[in-house]
Amino acid sequence: MAWASSIDAFFKNFKRESQILSEETITLIKSHIQKNDLQGALSAIHSALRDIESAPLNIAVTGETGTGKSTFINALMGIGQEDEGAAPTGVTETTKERMPYPHPKLPQVTIWDLPGTGSTSFPPESYLKTMKFSEYDFFVIISASRFKENDAQLAKAIAMMKMNFYFVRTKIDNDLANEQRSKPKAFNEENVLKRIRDDCSKHLKKVLSREPQIFLVSNFDVSDYDFPKLQTTLLGELPAHKRHVFMLSLNSVTEATINLKRDSLKQKVFLEALKAGALATIPLVGMIRDELQDLNETFNLYRSYFGLDDASLENIAKDFNMSMDELKVHLRFPNLFAEDSNVSLGKKLLNYIELISSITGGPFAVRFYYRKTYYLQNLFLETAANDAIALLNREALFEEKMGPYISKAPDYWE
Repeated sequence: MAWASSIDAFFKNFKRESQILSEETITLIKSHIQKNDLQGALSAIHSALRDIESAPLNIAVTGETGTGKSTFINALMGIGQEDEGAAPTGVTETTKERMPYPHPKLPQVTIWDLPGTGSTSFPPESYLKTMKFSEYDFFVIISASRFKENDAQLAKAIAMMKMNFYFVRTKIDNDLANEQRSKPKAFNEENVLKRIRDDCSKHLKKVLSREPQIFLVSNFDVSDYDFPKLQTTLLGELPAHKRHVFMLSLNSVTEATINLKRDSLKQKVFLEALKAGALATIPLVGMIRDELQDLNETFNLYRSYFGLDDASLENIAKDFNMSMDELKVHLRFPNLFAEDSNVSLGKKLLNYIELISSITGGPFAVRFYYRKTYYLQNLFLETAANDAIALLNREALFEEKMGPYISKAPDYWE
């Protein structure tokens, strides 16, 4: 089938940090398709989608009291300090137990707040065992203001246990403001950042055998400094099947993050379209109808992933000093299903596939069902991503748009 050759070409379009399938999985799916083993291909695609959608992700965040751990956790989850489920901030650490914070939209993602080593009597190795180090996908060590020897020793212990860790220096905005206030004439932002980075690196290199990666961040300005770089690094070093869920958990605060989500979801849509095409070889209209009735749920998930759900839009509308209905006028996704008539795109697709499957089934249905399913989901994906990008820039959101925003349905749409 032409599918086999298209798979390689498709997945080569994406950078490593956004790829959600391993090379082994891609090769397996291709092999089944080349042998015309659609049942085998369907099974492999189904397994890949299951792994992508249900893979648990556990992130451990540790550091001393007052370093901004809780605020960092909330920033990583993309929720406000006062939102439901947020890690409590501004409190004195008294617990010696780890505390789980499930992601509010993705229950398979959990961020664990571990007590700083300075608040326990354990040496680093015993500390890691007590905190169940083997259950985490990676560690984030948080430091602020002044480098602590405990941080370096913990990094060494994690490295010895062959676990990934990332060293994050928070409150960079405070450091820069203090430096500018105390030395207004000599202040140079780049020099201050370099001095902080070099100081952290010097202490870490004393105990580590390699050059450590250090990320300077502000928990309140996550689009600035090294926060976007940290996200990209974490994505690149996670196993492929866990990248998707982590990518969706990220807050859409930069265009780069939105594009990473778009790329991740494009790959998932591609797999779902292949699966749908394989299912369409059998004229089981009921099965296809059940899947199509889930489209509204899928589209609502896309809205949520890109911060376009009603709860998020309500908050954005308040920032813009307008009602949510007034804000939606400037977005494209609310009008996606009102093209030329009262018949939704999903209903058009269902009617068409019922006809094709009941009459022919086989390769003809595969080709058309695959193309239409892929078009429909990508249409919504592109619309949601573009709306999210427009929301980052008020001028782009409110400017008068020329020409059709949504591409015209292809000629094989009926």
